[in-house]
Amino acid sequence: MSAAPHPFWLAGREALGEDSFDVTSPWDGSTVGRVSVPTDAQVEEAVAAAYAVREEFAATPAHVRAAALDHVSKRLAERSEEIARLISAENGKPIKWARGEVGRAVSVFRLAAEEARRFNGGEAQRLDTDAGGVGRLALTRRFPKGAVLGIAPFNFPLNLCAHKVAPAIAVGAPIILKPAPATPLSALVLGELLAETELPVGSWSVLPVANERMPELVRDERLPVISFTGSDKVGYQIMDSVPRKHCTLELGGNGAALVLADFSAEADLDWAAQRIATFSNYQGGQSCISVQRVIADSSVYDRLVPKVVAAVEAQVTGDPSDAATDVGPLVSEDAARRVESWVDEAVKAGAQLLTGGVREGASYAPTVLAEVPGDVTISCEEVFGPVLTLQRADGTDAVLAAANDSKYGLQTGVFTHDIQAAFRAHRELEVGGVVVGDVPSYRADQMPYGGAKQSGVGREGVKFAMDDYTYERVLVLTGLEL
Repeated sequence: MSAAPHPFWLAGREALGEDSFDVTSPWDGSTVGRVSVPTDAQVEEAVAAAYAVREEFAATPAHVRAAALDHVSKRLAERSEEIARLISAENGKPIKWARGEVGRAVSVFRLAAEEARRFNGGEAQRLDTDAGGVGRLALTRRFPKGAVLGIAPFNFPLNLCAHKVAPAIAVGAPIILKPAPATPLSALVLGELLAETELPVGSWSVLPVANERMPELVRDERLPVISFTGSDKVGYQIMDSVPRKHCTLELGGNGAALVLADFSAEADLDWAAQRIATFSNYQGGQSCISVQRVIADSSVYDRLVPKVVAAVEAQVTGDPSDAATDVGPLVSEDAARRVESWVDEAVKAGAQLLTGGVREGASYAPTVLAEVPGDVTISCEEVFGPVLTLQRADGTDAVLAAANDSKYGLQTGVFTHDIQAAFRAHRELEVGGVVVGDVPSYRADQMPYGGAKQSGVGREGVKFAMDDYTYERVLVLTGLEL
């Protein structure tokens, strides 16, 4: 007899639909859990509830919203090992990375609680800078744009849900969270913790809706804000379908790590190689800021390459529940087959396979390619797997130009000690973030995070998402003695 399905969260309460589906482990195919699916009528009930409560929730005192966020942060910390094990089971993420994800989600809700207490205090501006404004004062405050539809991906099934939900609660915007079909269980646990708070009925729902049912929900005019994290193809399809809605899109990337000529000491290159190897393979390479491209100055390239290959080969692959494992499976066997096909295409086109290139089920061995032609898929698209490419370039001009030679622009890491080169990289690289002295894979949850070009629009990061979910409204006071 199969286990009873996990309920979803409809307007803050548990509910069961008519259908359900199994969530399986990418590692061994075992069933991790069974999840109930909301009916069309239940989805409508959640949307209607979010729309109905929008004014009440926006007017909720800051201390109520902050207390709820504090509670979730505390409970995530208390249940951290349990939740990390769940993330690892449904996602295939090695347990050490899953534990790190829970820790980040704890911080996201804590940061949101802090911001909720100080957000929207209002900015006063005297208007008597011209004669017509004598006696007038403008007070500018921010108000929610309306209910938010948050669409989260599979690769960070807890923390990227947190980045949708926590800022919405902090500003008093109702949110409907749609987790990825492959990894809904972490989001449903988040619903358990939200249900322990005193947030208004209807202010949040967690609905594991199938992707093919989403277009109608995306178009619903009662959800004027969409926050989506995922592929650029799907993100721009969403934006094109709702041109009058406010969309925040955190899309793909093919993160570059640049190694400049001055970063030439053996210790420097050892550090760069270790960081590159770790962060081209963490999360199975399934991170939009994982290292996909390494572009090194010709003066250091030949010494760097063997160090990178050795460091990649030292990555421990295997069972994600084992604390020693660095690299687990991809989210599915289909995902691993896609990565395999892209690597095979590159090798057939003349790329040198320096290590890896082997698939076993949903697992793909950490892989390094060199001399990759610029027109193959892996050079142009986001691989979203444990594969990196190595490229030499003659001088800083060429290194920066090669980094910019991409349709994506999320983050770039620049290994240099030269402060002038660091500022030049910040000025010239067409990306949302430049990390100096490290890989592009660093993200602090309070900083603005997002991309340029086809890596998306808008910014995540708690305060910046709160700005994104709200708009400015001006109050002009007249007849004052200023």
